[in-house]
Amino acid sequence: MALNLTLKPFERFVVNGCMMRNGGRKSTITVENRADIIRETDLLKPDAASTPVRTVYFLIQNALIEPARRDRLTKEIQSRLGALVPVFGEQLRGHVFEAANNVSKGEYFSALRNLHPLMRREDDVFGAPGTEPAGA
Repeated sequence: MALNLTLKPFERFVVNGCMMRNGGRKSTITVENRADIIRETDLLKPDAASTPVRTVYFLIQNALIEPARRDRLTKEIQSRLGALVPVFGEQLRGHVFEAANNVSKGEYFSALRNLHPLMRREDDVFGAPGTEPAGA
């Protein structure tokens, strides 16, 4: 199944570890085979990885954009996800399991999406302003 990626003028995105930028006009790119893609708005800056869930998000993001580091990062990601299981209640715990499953399958972008509800819960608990990626 093809992915249609509609980009704003000058929007940046990563494809298989390569940072790219759209030109000065809105455009649509069709990706016809499997590729690891993430928009700049979905990227978490290193200084925003200040909570347990955001740290895991940042590690998964690095696995997505740096394929050479995936094997090393996967163990740490799975360990940190395992540590999150007892932290969240029954309703949110499933997102941790889904993220771990997606990491195991190499579906890193899906794993990032699984963490968004947990990041919102962290904001509620810590009273922190939302530092979730803008595209979330």
